[in-house]
Amino acid sequence: MAGDSFMTIRQTASGYYAEKRSRFLSYAIPVQTAEEVRGELEKYRKRYYDARHVCWAYMLGSERTAFRANDDGEPSSTAGKPILGQINSNGLTDILVLVVRYFGGIELGTSGLITAYRTAAAEAIASAEIVERTVDEEIGLTFEYPYLNSIMRIIKEDSPVVVSQRFDMDCRMTLRIRKGEAGRLKERLQKVETVRLVPL
Repeated sequence: MAGDSFMTIRQTASGYYAEKRSRFLSYAIPVQTAEEVRGELEKYRKRYYDARHVCWAYMLGSERTAFRANDDGEPSSTAGKPILGQINSNGLTDILVLVVRYFGGIELGTSGLITAYRTAAAEAIASAEIVERTVDEEIGLTFEYPYLNSIMRIIKEDSPVVVSQRFDMDCRMTLRIRKGEAGRLKERLQKVETVRLVPL
């Protein structure tokens, strides 16, 4: 089902590119929030404190609408944009790609920089393990205890993840399932007597 999955990377991967004595060290890092992005940037800036530039781009969210690119002092659009271009051409999200440049003393020129940052970013992405993740929805429900067996049968057949459950006279559950399958699951649950779907 389109729209309920996205591509990202499993773990941090690295790449390398050299041009006219300039060295470009690249990293593709899985991230989920702008907060995490800031933390990772800080970490790599500290690690490569003596580098001339740490340029980067990120893309967040299953809709791929939250993104930024940064040239970190390189001429405008010669670093961040080509890095972001590689994220886009691989259709990835929840990813930060950063490229650390050690200047080799020879100017590369605008097109040389674009090629270098693009290639370094591509190298990091190429060495990453790309995985598909699903966009999930959580469903909250309450029902009376005598109907537990009917609910458990649906859970067995539709295989949602049981996030939480509480069994009393009134039972309460939170289920998680892939977004594309949530409608059918809700329909089935609502056919069981006493079931009420509750907002989470």
